[in-house]
Amino acid sequence: MTIPALFTPLTIRQVTTRNRIWVAPLCQYTIETKDGIPADWHLVHLGSMAAGGAGLVMAEATAVSPEGRISDEDTGLWNDAQRNAWARVVAFIHSQGAAAGIQLAHAGRKGSCWPEWGYGRSGSMAVEDGGWQTLSASDLPYTGYDAPVALDASGIDEVVNDFVAAAVRAIEAGFDVLEVHAAHGYLMHQFLSPLSNQRTDEYGGSLENRSRLLLRVIEGVRAVAGPDVPVFVRFSATDYAEGGWDQEQTAIVAGWAREAGADLFDISTGGNVSGVHIPVGPGYQVPFASFVKEEANVTVSAVGLITTGEQANAVIESGQADAVMLGREMMRDPHFALRAAHELGVDLDYWPQQYLRARWPKAV
Repeated sequence: MTIPALFTPLTIRQVTTRNRIWVAPLCQYTIETKDGIPADWHLVHLGSMAAGGAGLVMAEATAVSPEGRISDEDTGLWNDAQRNAWARVVAFIHSQGAAAGIQLAHAGRKGSCWPEWGYGRSGSMAVEDGGWQTLSASDLPYTGYDAPVALDASGIDEVVNDFVAAAVRAIEAGFDVLEVHAAHGYLMHQFLSPLSNQRTDEYGGSLENRSRLLLRVIEGVRAVAGPDVPVFVRFSATDYAEGGWDQEQTAIVAGWAREAGADLFDISTGGNVSGVHIPVGPGYQVPFASFVKEEANVTVSAVGLITTGEQANAVIESGQADAVMLGREMMRDPHFALRAAHELGVDLDYWPQQYLRARWPKAV
């Protein structure tokens, strides 16, 4: 029997994932101590998906500096205590046969906001409530948020250094894959899009200038990652807004990013402009991944309401993407990979032994 493409291994540099079912970064807003140190929730949350058969488990957007957090309950990787706590999570993911990845992030103007749940409030958190002054490419606020301060040259250098330092700690914690977050309206995306970047210096204006910060970060991360550790980049392929960031620019910058040392591009959409129409539906972002893959000749993963094994396998077998990243479906069913294998008739050799009695009977 031919193994469905979804369950074939994928090797990038020296990391091989056992299948193409990967866990997308999923913000949890669960650091009650507000110190960025991942807790038991993260061990269980990510560990259950590793035990459930995922090939790669990507930890949530993890701030490279305190001001890079989305909320004050985000995870971080700007100190050694955070690194040591992540090492415990990584060790368990590895014990279940999955690769471990982490998304390194800076929220920029979308930082210092109230956590998504638990407070009944949204938008910017005031300093007296624990918030901070946000930073961005320009001093343009995101709708409903406080205005950021435009980064100066030294501030930009500091951001690059923060990403590199976080990458070093991630490798020390044992992560197999590093992802630079350049999507969803966060800092890298804010520099990329002409709707949020109105600078007149070497970081604004032309596409080359707007991509300069991201390319510097990728080059810095690649330098410390060495030849063996894959570096991913998450892009939003479109702002869904006239005059904004789009899939053509994404494909061009993906090509430059590959030359700078990136290995795979995790293609999502939106997040930089509010109030736009997003045509949400099953697999709605897959065509963007396919476009970038074909135009830039790069390796990509696809996301966007992928909910069944058959649907996920079709994305891989059709050549639209090299892997799929699941978010909401993984939260609903951390053992999605085990179920998908059953649905596609695949006999896995990595079912957790503790769960063998729960295997579905083979079709007669």
